[in-house]
Amino acid sequence: MDLIKLKIIGVSFTQAQTGAYALILCEEEGNRRLPVVIGGFEAEAITIGLEGDIIPTRPSTHDLFINFLDRFKITIKQVIIHKLVDGVFFSSLICERNEIEEIIDARTSDAIALAIRFNAPVYTYENIMKKASYSDEPNAKEPQPEDKNWIKNFIEEQKSKEDSQKDLRMTSTKELNTMLNKFVKAESYEAAARIRDELTRRK
Repeated sequence: MDLIKLKIIGVSFTQAQTGAYALILCEEEGNRRLPVVIGGFEAEAITIGLEGDIIPTRPSTHDLFINFLDRFKITIKQVIIHKLVDGVFFSSLICERNEIEEIIDARTSDAIALAIRFNAPVYTYENIMKKASYSDEPNAKEPQPEDKNWIKNFIEEQKSKEDSQKDLRMTSTKELNTMLNKFVKAESYEAAARIRDELTRRK
């Protein structure tokens, strides 16, 4: 089966499950989106990886694992989301050391967090996209009810973030810097990223 390359759109809080987040992936050559339910810790790890310039006070578990791989000259070549069972995605890390390739089973959220830090591509198969993806195209196949909830929650979350960003624009630079330091110390990196973006916009 041919692999479909995915890109990471972002992480969104979802009301579909309490305390859960939606990792939104999109096919690189198309408009279909693949939502993956992840926990708060994993959402934070992925957000930190995507932002790049937010440095935690101490290495996270994923950063520690990357340091371990680097030390022993192991590279992550790619991540493949290869199975979907009862709403749970199964993934594999394709790793290489001394030109020897190994396949390691991993949770999809962990695999994505590591792929981001290694700048490794993420792939899946067409049968998984048919089962779990949705599209915003007008002529796209009508999504299932649970997918409609995903779309609704994702859109609402984006609107909430936009409203939050408007509030930040009315806050002084001094206050924003104070808030940024507090959020970083509290390891609330998603909130810190929004404040950082507003400070960058003012430069």
